[in-house]
Amino acid sequence: MKLGEKGEALAARFLKKEGYKVISQNYRTPVGEIDIIAIDGETLVFIEVKTRENIEYGMPFEAVNRLKKRKISGAALLYLKKLKDIPPCRFDVVSICYKDGNPQFELIRDAFEA
Repeated sequence: MKLGEKGEALAARFLKKEGYKVISQNYRTPVGEIDIIAIDGETLVFIEVKTRENIEYGMPFEAVNRLKKRKISGAALLYLKKLKDIPPCRFDVVSICYKDGNPQFELIRDAFEA
């Protein structure tokens, strides 16, 4: 299993422990992909997962740049077009970095706006 796939699986389990209800993983559209779509309370959450084996090239969440945000936002809009009623929404980032072989999680709620 690739590091990114492993990170997404770990993130899904982590989010469930945090009270999120995961409803979709790897949602693909012509404009981009959303790693995880979940419900947190009454809010629909589009989640980007970034995983790194170390911080040599920076923290994982720092890789969520302007282009990545635009692609995630575009994919989210396509997802929302399929819904009859649009709930409150937000964008979160789960940053996973390994330390001493163990994953360390950082959840950034409301990380950016569309």
